[in-house]
Amino acid sequence: MFLIPAIDIIDGKCVRLTQGDYSQKKVYNEDPLEVAKAYEAHGLQRLHLVDLDGAKAERIVNHAVLEKMASKTSLHIDFGGGLKSDEDLRIAFECGAQQVTGGTIAVKDPETFKGWLAQHGASRIILGSDVKNGKVAVSGWQEESDLPLFPFLERYQEEGIRYTICTDVSKDGLLQGTSLELYGAIRDRFPALNLIASGGVTTMGDLEALRELGCYGAIIGKAIYEGRISLKELERF
Repeated sequence: MFLIPAIDIIDGKCVRLTQGDYSQKKVYNEDPLEVAKAYEAHGLQRLHLVDLDGAKAERIVNHAVLEKMASKTSLHIDFGGGLKSDEDLRIAFECGAQQVTGGTIAVKDPETFKGWLAQHGASRIILGSDVKNGKVAVSGWQEESDLPLFPFLERYQEEGIRYTICTDVSKDGLLQGTSLELYGAIRDRFPALNLIASGGVTTMGDLEALRELGCYGAIIGKAIYEGRISLKELERF
């Protein structure tokens, strides 16, 4: 299982929100590159980089941060937040993203999203399947769609999607544990999907449990910043 630390960006700084609420923002570091280099120094190979300004603006905003990280580390970066157009995608890939995550666009503009899949291939496009009250959440989790999660995943698996990042919004940023029941159900229903679990990872025990479920990856955010999980522990894992 890949350990994937998350860096969320607002105004070029590392922040964390609680349950996607922009009013519950905490700045953890002014220099995202410094944080990324620390992850790399402890043997982590991947990074989940989220442009929260972009998610709100519905277009890519923090591409300069992406470019700096991609050029100054060897981390495999998946980038998301506000990608809505072919131009956004071009900028993200040109700035060094190895993969991009599309969630809202997969709900609101499925034809464009399917076009990305056809053009760039399923190895480079990750489906964002964030869930709130059993329905897919969109627009930086500010909106709840009327799409139940499982039919949404089923539809895109038929289109060729191989990777999905699923965040349980109700767990995100609370440091109260992750949604093992939800991820177990996804693994049972969609065994061929590479499931990246996100939201609520608090302890090394959470990571062990997600690995036992057969998750492809686990995203860790606030637990690192708050010292619940150390980079040394992740290095040993």
